[in-house]
Amino acid sequence: MSVYQDVIIAGFGGQGVMIMGSLLAVAAMESDLQVTYIPVYGPEMRGGTANCTVVISDEEVGSPIIKRPLSLMAMNRPSLEKFQPRVKDKGLVVFNSSLVDARLADNGRVEVYKVPANDIAADLGNIRMANMVALGAYVRVTGIVELKAVQHSLEKVIPQRYHHLLPLNSRALEAGTEGVSRCQKTGV
Repeated sequence: MSVYQDVIIAGFGGQGVMIMGSLLAVAAMESDLQVTYIPVYGPEMRGGTANCTVVISDEEVGSPIIKRPLSLMAMNRPSLEKFQPRVKDKGLVVFNSSLVDARLADNGRVEVYKVPANDIAADLGNIRMANMVALGAYVRVTGIVELKAVQHSLEKVIPQRYHHLLPLNSRALEAGTEGVSRCQKTGV
């Protein structure tokens, strides 16, 4: 069976979008898959929309550039508005419903999942874990890598000075798998 998934991960600068992409890429490599990861840096780092692209396959990746992604992880409204129209028909969108009104999701054209990432992270005691919550939701919905692979990759991606937060990151990933729900075509 062929394995392939590509995703644009987008949010405000400071929401941990790049670390989400890097962690997904490392987990895929640790799972013996082929990976490309492209971060987009620039003025986005100062509060605009930051994004990265990850391509995962069991075959060699031909190009890291994806104009029409199969999936999107949107951490905020501007990211959903900017990238959702580019997602292929019948593609997949996972969005942070703490910051994005579910009615904005194009659930007639794409498969849409919401996760209240900020709310779940706040319940865990650290709002900065919203990115891990969203990544956990994405991993559950796509099944592209095992959650355990992502959890085991944390220490390779998270800077050493934050290793004391590895258990919380791991719990946030798990909470995301539990907190995600599909948006219905007739409503939210």
